[in-house]
Amino acid sequence: MKKLLLLALVLFIGRLAHAQDLRCNISVNASQIQGTYRQVFQTMQTDLYEFMNNRSWSNNVYSVDERIECNFLLNITEQVGPNEYKGTLQVQARRPVFGSSYTTVLFNFNDNDVQFSYQEFNKLEFNENSYGSALTSLLAYYAYIVIGLDYDSFSPKGGTEFFKKAEKIVSNAQTAPEKGWKSYESSRKNRYWLVENLLNPKYSQVRNAIYTYHRLGLDQMGTKVSEGRDEVTNSLLSIQKVFRDKPDPHLFLLKIFFDAKSDEIVNVYSEAYASEKQRVYQMLSEIDQANEPKYKKITEEKKTN
Repeated sequence: MKKLLLLALVLFIGRLAHAQDLRCNISVNASQIQGTYRQVFQTMQTDLYEFMNNRSWSNNVYSVDERIECNFLLNITEQVGPNEYKGTLQVQARRPVFGSSYTTVLFNFNDNDVQFSYQEFNKLEFNENSYGSALTSLLAYYAYIVIGLDYDSFSPKGGTEFFKKAEKIVSNAQTAPEKGWKSYESSRKNRYWLVENLLNPKYSQVRNAIYTYHRLGLDQMGTKVSEGRDEVTNSLLSIQKVFRDKPDPHLFLLKIFFDAKSDEIVNVYSEAYASEKQRVYQMLSEIDQANEPKYKKITEEKKTN
């Protein structure tokens, strides 16, 4: 009997370890929704937390410290039916940098096309082979994007299997009434185009740059600052090549990269030689014009007391 109990305990612990790919913090903000019954949003937050953190998203086993850190902020702005809501979803994912206490932002995206049904106390269901729930499909999609980007940062194109899972969710949603899943919506800057870019061979150098930037660059800077910074520069050169090749007019994946990295890049080059700072500034001004004022700080002399 004791052996059976011990075996059951081992299997249970193993199952938990297997299931927890993500350490996902979820917040539901419904301050714009009028009404006296607010408990539904607290229940929703609990349900979403358990859905993201207790599900097995991959076949890999993670220790507690290895789980991928991410934050989801669901901002509900409108109630359009008894159990139907609209809003936005802010998704951010982070990754630890080897040999330091620093964590780097991998993904920082605001999805403005969120609409879903939620019935309190109904179990959240997700089937990767069909589109049944707008809410769980949305969450699963971003779970796979986050995991895929994390894998890409540790090995070249390591996240492909997860991006393909996200692509399948998009494919299943093509007849869904909710926005964000189709190619002709949101000026080519939505869920459809995000995963399309990630799997498009024309953007493969951006994915290689994600690996170079993190694994060969940041992870090395704790012990070899100059060598690590050189690899960060190499990653930016790869992105510059994609920018110049211009696989499409929108370059959505480049925007995703720099939305996560622009502030950090300024810090990476804060101690570089003046010639290197100027060269990197010129490159960044070309490939990420929206953040040019930010990159100008790279070339500015530090004030000393």
